Amino acid sequence: MAKKENRADVYLRDRRAGFLERTGSGYRFTYYGDYLSSKNAEPVSLTLPLTEKPYESQSLFPFFLGLIPEGWLLDLTSRILKIDPENAFDILLATGGDCIGAVKVIPIDQGKKM
Repeated sequence: MAKKENRADVYLRDRRAGFLERTGSGYRFTYYGDYLSSKNAEPVSLTLPLTEKPYESQSLFPFFLGLIPEGWLLDLTSRILKIDPENAFDILLATGGDCIGAVKVIPIDQGKKM
């Protein structure tokens, strides 16, 4: 059985802005320091303003939930990918590289160090 990915890089307009991870108690989103220090840094969402402090939540952040398919497309996607439709994080990691808009969510290779 394949090991589940628990982390993903979050890109804004093809710039690596931060990372999203599944933790033992929920989810965490953190901006990368080099992104925060760049002069053109902007938040990936108005609900996730720029800050060095990680955002933590027991459930997946609404902004990221909004990036995954809904309704019949979610049903179809989960069937094709063999992912439980209730597992929003795994669906996001599987589909987040092809989102509509300026944000992409790309799984981080588990063997890679940050």
